[in-house]
Amino acid sequence: MLPEGAEIVAEGLRFPEGPVALPDGAVALVEVAGGRVARVAPDGAVTTIATVGGAPNGLAAGPDGSFILCNNGGFSWHEEPGMLRPTGQAADYSGGRIEAIAADGTVRTLYHRCGNHALRGPNDLQLDGKGGFWFSDLGKVRGRDRDHGGVYWAALDGSRIVEAAFPVPGGANGIGLSPDGEKLYVAETETGRLWAFDILGPGLLHKSPWPSPHGGNLLCQFPGFRRLDSLAVTAEGNIVVATLVSGEVTTVSPSGEILDVVRMPERMPTNICFGGPGMRTAWVTLSTTGRLLRMPWREAGLRLPFA
Repeated sequence: MLPEGAEIVAEGLRFPEGPVALPDGAVALVEVAGGRVARVAPDGAVTTIATVGGAPNGLAAGPDGSFILCNNGGFSWHEEPGMLRPTGQAADYSGGRIEAIAADGTVRTLYHRCGNHALRGPNDLQLDGKGGFWFSDLGKVRGRDRDHGGVYWAALDGSRIVEAAFPVPGGANGIGLSPDGEKLYVAETETGRLWAFDILGPGLLHKSPWPSPHGGNLLCQFPGFRRLDSLAVTAEGNIVVATLVSGEVTTVSPSGEILDVVRMPERMPTNICFGGPGMRTAWVTLSTTGRLLRMPWREAGLRLPFA
């Protein structure tokens, strides 16, 4: 059942993620299982912006009509009628990387490692409006082991990358900034935890002492069996989290209180973005069923750099 006022804009997508609202009312997004970045027009028509291979994951608008992309390098997949889901690291895994997509669709790699450590599964990102961006690395899952996740900052011009918080044992996924740019929010997938960090500078976070595993402050522990995916921030500073298993989009206040829960028409909504008049239209990727949903939202979303 669709939420009130919601409509399905596009269907038949190959695990959509990373929606970015465009000025003309269209949405750019990735098809993780399709290896491409696509444009969904307001009438639902889907065209290709760039074919990137691997597994494109998080997407953000960049300068001069470009996009910045988190590519996790590849998943293995389980597919059955009406259900497509990732199951682990692909046999042909090509390595995690951050890519820049120019306005003409040309793709180049900005980063594939941080110092001596290769990026494993870059997942989500947000530009800081100061020449850089924060991004999460979920890590990769294999049959008998998995990587730790982490949080990174990098310069848009490809000149510098910093490991800002590590490890995030349950996988760093959704990432976003408070409206004043002074707090970083990170969703940890497997634990259902939303973390907050105070930002001290580019790539520099205030670290709380042990027993915090990475220096973050626990903002909200989601109840029951809920896994967290990507997130967006509203103009008022609330954090809106795509909540897996329960099939919800959950709004959390900056103080950690759950304010609102909206049920989605599948169990694995993976991401949300805001745009449209007054930034009050939300687009939600319904990934396992390959759909993009559009609906009015109760508060305005935060306008992002280069939006």
